Amino acid sequence: MSHSLLDLPPMGAAHFASIEDRVARLLSTRQDVVITQGEALLPLEGAIRSAAGPGTTALNVITGPYGQTFGDWLRDCGATVIDVTVPFHTAVTAEQVRDAFAEHPEIGFVSLVHAEAATGNTNPVAEIGEVVRAHGALFYLDAVASIGAEPVLPDAWGVDLCVIGAQKAMGGPAGVSAVSVSERAWARMAANPRAPRRSYLSLLDWKERWIDGGRKALPHAPAQLEMLALEACVERIEAVGLDTVMSRHASAAAAARAGALALGGGLEPYVRDAAQAAPVATTLRTPPGTVAADLVARALADDPGLPLAAGGGALAGEMIRVNHYGPGATADVVRACLTGLGGALADAGSTVDVAAALEAVDGAWH
Repeated sequence: MSHSLLDLPPMGAAHFASIEDRVARLLSTRQDVVITQGEALLPLEGAIRSAAGPGTTALNVITGPYGQTFGDWLRDCGATVIDVTVPFHTAVTAEQVRDAFAEHPEIGFVSLVHAEAATGNTNPVAEIGEVVRAHGALFYLDAVASIGAEPVLPDAWGVDLCVIGAQKAMGGPAGVSAVSVSERAWARMAANPRAPRRSYLSLLDWKERWIDGGRKALPHAPAQLEMLALEACVERIEAVGLDTVMSRHASAAAAARAGALALGGGLEPYVRDAAQAAPVATTLRTPPGTVAADLVARALADDPGLPLAAGGGALAGEMIRVNHYGPGATADVVRACLTGLGGALADAGSTVDVAAALEAVDGAWH
């Protein structure tokens, strides 16, 4: 059986490198960009294990579940970890990071999630980057959820390791991801005897076998279909402009927040301060006496295509996530989600005003 997607000629090194270059332009970075052949957890873990080890003192900021995971990886690497944890309905501040450095001047590595899609908050990376740069620490950033929804500027912010994925705001594939790496980060990895080598987690293997050779020969066969999908989604962003894509996400977040407040029934934004709410997804707190997972199940029973999810773990009882990202960053998607949630709340005995919610969506869209 013949199929156009199965009968493609192998992707060459020049084509692969050209996609990396386009991703670098998307990030406005002059750092090396490596496209890794797997979901974003691959470079997220690989970057930590490459740059941290015994003797590393790491400041790990926890504003959601991914920050917790990074702390676990750092400890497993043998690093000494200082956690700064804030409530998941808020964001960390640059002052909190500054205070941590004052108390622990030996900190040499900082890990931070830009936007926590799971909790709906976003952190002030530019301000935190100034603090980290002043202390000379290596700065690691998870920008998987934020890229395409809000600015991600590793060079301007002093980020040494910036990991992105295409599956959220970029509207692309989940099977490939990328990391930008500064010269300082490469040097830290080279000096780390426990950095993964001859491993799928190894970034140093990519540097030595791919970048140092002038990107002339691929170290292994690429995930060709995912690479082509990544190229297509970057082309789509380039065609309309990154600012336009980010504006759609900001509008979707503002509209979802306004619509939820107008809907009534006790539903309210989970992230209390709109300035700390991530544009990639809006999280909502359910009213007392209702279970978020049950409300989502009711809404999905009527419309299985709605991009709604209950919070993970303990948050399944109180949080609903409206995933208005990528192709879903539209007013119609936000309207449909609020209509579905309104119906679910009404079924549960709450008084709601769907018409007011839809009017608020239209008024907030810009």
